Amino acid sequence: MLHFSPAQPEHLHFINRVYNDSIPAGLATADTEPLPFSAREEWYEAHQKSDRPVWILINEAGAPAGWLSLSNFYGRPAYRNTAEVSMYIANEHQGKGYGKMALNQLIEMAPELGISNLLGFIFAHNEPSLKLFTRAGFEEWGRLPEIAHMPQAKRTLVILGKKI
Repeated sequence: MLHFSPAQPEHLHFINRVYNDSIPAGLATADTEPLPFSAREEWYEAHQKSDRPVWILINEAGAPAGWLSLSNFYGRPAYRNTAEVSMYIANEHQGKGYGKMALNQLIEMAPELGISNLLGFIFAHNEPSLKLFTRAGFEEWGRLPEIAHMPQAKRTLVILGKKI
């Protein structure tokens, strides 16, 4: 069974590798170049100063399989109970159901974290992620046509939301 473990500084190389591995496909992030490790360190430190955790996803063999984080939506106090989900499964662990398990665990944990709305920002051509979130009860709350100018093409961003 997959479980969450709070990310520690020693996990940052894994987190950065998994994230950077996702960039060439143009499915999961609007970054077009690999992020340097220093950027990941800054990101991690910012999360440590907030109540929006970063977790490592540990599989049944005890190995890291991916990571998940929450971020504040829009940075205004009235949106305090809304969080954006970021989830990246290592290429070698994709297709094993880890994303589904992680998202379902996160939904169960959301009330403890004071979250009443979860958001996913997913490219419209990323069918696996759209299916994953939709099957977990997320609905389309918005669509930004061709907002991302990626090396492959202009991409539409779909905003999925779930009330907890």
